[in-house]
Amino acid sequence: MALTGRTALLAALGALVVGLLLPSWTGIGLVTGAVLVAVAVDLVLAAPVRGLRFGRAGDTTVRLGEPATVELTVTNPSGRPLRGLVRDAWAPSAWRPGTAEAASRHTLALPGGERRRITTVLTPTRRGDHHAHRVTVRSLGPLGLAARQGSHLVPWTVRALPPFASRKHLPSRLARLRELDGRTSVLTRGQGTEFDSLREYLPGDDVRSIDWRASARRNTVAVRTWRPERDRHILVVLDTGRTSAGRVGDAPRLDAALDAALLLTALATRAGDRVDLLAHDSRKRVAVAGSSAHEVLPAFTNAMAGLEPALHETDMRSLVATALKMAPQRSLIVLLTGLDAAPVEDGLRPLLPMLTKRHEVVLASVADPQLDALAAGRGTLEAVYGAAAAEQTRADRRATAEHLTRHGVTVLDAPPTRIAPALADTYLALKAAGRL
Repeated sequence: MALTGRTALLAALGALVVGLLLPSWTGIGLVTGAVLVAVAVDLVLAAPVRGLRFGRAGDTTVRLGEPATVELTVTNPSGRPLRGLVRDAWAPSAWRPGTAEAASRHTLALPGGERRRITTVLTPTRRGDHHAHRVTVRSLGPLGLAARQGSHLVPWTVRALPPFASRKHLPSRLARLRELDGRTSVLTRGQGTEFDSLREYLPGDDVRSIDWRASARRNTVAVRTWRPERDRHILVVLDTGRTSAGRVGDAPRLDAALDAALLLTALATRAGDRVDLLAHDSRKRVAVAGSSAHEVLPAFTNAMAGLEPALHETDMRSLVATALKMAPQRSLIVLLTGLDAAPVEDGLRPLLPMLTKRHEVVLASVADPQLDALAAGRGTLEAVYGAAAAEQTRADRRATAEHLTRHGVTVLDAPPTRIAPALADTYLALKAAGRL
């Protein structure tokens, strides 16, 4: 139990008196009493910590892996100068491994009646909200023999957003989108096209694109050209169930799915399409709908920040029902989930007709590149068994993908580094083919 300055001073004076009254202990008592008096006086002269006032300012959001700056303002209302240490404590996940001790501690020299600003730099290692804990101040006396210490609650929250590493692929996909929108001849069929212009017929053109009235007026065969239709609806569905928790490399599959969803959203909004988001496992976790073009990406990023995989099976019937409510008219439904045979066969496959009857469906799954390395293993009995297991897993995923394709689903199975650009390419291909 910590002593107050007055209690320590009285105890030191008492020890000094006892030392003087006991002749046999006079030398030791004098030394002990003198030391205790010095400690007590040092403690009394140290600036009090209970009356300190605090405030915060700085970043409230940051991309995962990037630094965030939080400023702590300390005001000393007493007349005594404060000299000591300040520890600004946060959750361990708010720092890079091994840096918390040094980054959270600050030296402080604060005269009475003044205030100082302390800067703490955080580098979160996990998505989600990171909360400040306690601010602990140790106020040293003039001699440095004793100190007062106290803690204060100074709340602040920094939200770590998904890193969106795939944004490096956005410029090249936007260039392809501009080419798709601006080329003079876009011969497409089916839904999702708008009439653009007329041009002269060329060998190989689809005869169904011939405009016979315009041809009669021109005395040449004229064909209609089309451009991709804008204002299409896209629903991105994130499966946050058990399969999304499986780690591929250093991160769970869900992180790669989030990255792919952000790239698709950025591309689709530039193309003039409307994008909504649904995250679901046993229940709806997140739903973002109706955001304007300039608000949708920040809204998605903010909503994704707190998503974590749930360690139980996804209720596919509830997921599909919720998706159909959010997409009452023809839409592109992008389902980011696993390709494990059992969950697909038992959960998703019986519900596919409900999705494919009206909507264009794309299923994107994050593959584990380690399977390819295991499948190539030879030389030892353990490596051969590993190769057989990996090859069986790959064969099961291929069979599941082929089965889904026969039911009208476009299937992507790509490693974490390729899933985002592959999904963007699939979206552009559907645009070019007039299937949106």
